[in-house]
Amino acid sequence: MSGQQSEQSAGTAPEERADRLKKLARARDAGMSGYEDSFERSHTVAEARELAEQTETTIAGRLMRYRNMGKMVFGDVLDQSGSIQIVLRIGDDSVSKEVFDTLVDVLSVGDIVGVRGNRFTTNKGEVSVLVRELTLLTKALRPLPDKWHGLKDVEQKYRKRYLDLITDEETRERFLFRSRFVAALRAFYAARGFMEVETPVLAVGASGALAQPFTTHYNALDLDVNLRIAPELYLKQAVIGGFERVFEIGKVFRNEGMDASHLQEFTTVEHYAAYWDYHDNMRFTEELFGTLLTELLGTTEVTMLNRTHEEVMVDFKPPYPVVTFRELIKQDCGINIAEHTTADALRSAIADAGITLEHADTLGRGNLIDALYKKVSRPKLVRPTFLTEHPIDLSPLARPNNENPAVADRFQLVTNGWEIVNAYSELGDPLLQEESFQQQAVAQAHGDAEAMSKDAAFVTSLEYGMPPTSGWAIGIDRIVALLTKQPNLRDVVLFPLLRPE
Repeated sequence: MSGQQSEQSAGTAPEERADRLKKLARARDAGMSGYEDSFERSHTVAEARELAEQTETTIAGRLMRYRNMGKMVFGDVLDQSGSIQIVLRIGDDSVSKEVFDTLVDVLSVGDIVGVRGNRFTTNKGEVSVLVRELTLLTKALRPLPDKWHGLKDVEQKYRKRYLDLITDEETRERFLFRSRFVAALRAFYAARGFMEVETPVLAVGASGALAQPFTTHYNALDLDVNLRIAPELYLKQAVIGGFERVFEIGKVFRNEGMDASHLQEFTTVEHYAAYWDYHDNMRFTEELFGTLLTELLGTTEVTMLNRTHEEVMVDFKPPYPVVTFRELIKQDCGINIAEHTTADALRSAIADAGITLEHADTLGRGNLIDALYKKVSRPKLVRPTFLTEHPIDLSPLARPNNENPAVADRFQLVTNGWEIVNAYSELGDPLLQEESFQQQAVAQAHGDAEAMSKDAAFVTSLEYGMPPTSGWAIGIDRIVALLTKQPNLRDVVLFPLLRPE
């Protein structure tokens, strides 16, 4: 085919687009619209490949390869299910010379075509469709990236994800996996009596997590509102209302730093179960990963990339070890946080151990413990591990432990140096919840932009009585990135937000 190399180049020179516009004009002169409204297929490409020899099929997809051999053309048609070779030739079993010449004159790599013909296998063993009728469904006015090199620029992969999907099978498989993961998650919940609900994205207050919100204006109400940072408080109100097991899959928004492991807009799953405590959610977590990974991958052993982009093998087979903040930090740096009950005392112990923490002078005791753990312990946790006994001031919505009210009945599942699940027994005492909100308000007044805002309506709902409840949350982007060996969360978000070019 003349001009094939230029049509598959990464850029679009003006003459390339002009050439395709001329082909579109010639197609219309031949009676083709160039942009059909529909096309009826009998099979997907994958189904067509499995048909018996000489079975008629009608398929549709994008023309990914086009080789003109004179009286015969070879091409590949790609749809969501896969790719198959098509063969167009002059002859009684295919098309007339007039039709052949017209098609050769108007087709380009990247066009979307409909094909009717018989499935057969070539002498070289290639499963193919011998074309008896070919319809130009959509004329592509821009060429695809070079088929051998694809779309290599990472930023362009994000900006033009559609080209990344067209040219990179691994990218397509990654997003198909994400879809299957979410579908399997929904089925797992349904099988265990959970009800899927939806809660507001716009809210007057931004509560349910320690994060800074995005703010916008509601014109109809002349009201400043926030994009939610978590659906937690509404989901717990659903439990108060009598829905004993609820979950939601949805977007949350946190106006904070962006890096390879954090996005300001991301997808979470949260659930709340009445009459459970955090131990019940530990068992739920083990069952979920054991079930979903076996179903989706055929194994609980997964190769992941660690934070230095090295491959590590992680086995999610239950049971998972349980370790407390105190035990883990003492093991890794010798500091017993239980012996240092104030921020100043802990700060001195950290300095004496020769450990440097960013902003250590301004952190309270809970945040100091968290920063110390992230410095000395978290990178070492490769095997799925339950981390428990978080400082209560890091958990303003969690239930204090009965024996030690300074820690929360809470756990995180840490895997490969990443925190992937957060869960706790919920604080059901409205008086304690009011006090916790007041403490957060003091922190906010002193400049902590991520302190949790008070939600008076939620406190009121607690006064009507919430059954003992445990909540659980996981970031879909993060777990899918880990399971598909992606170094950046943007690699598992179909259309990540970027600064305009």
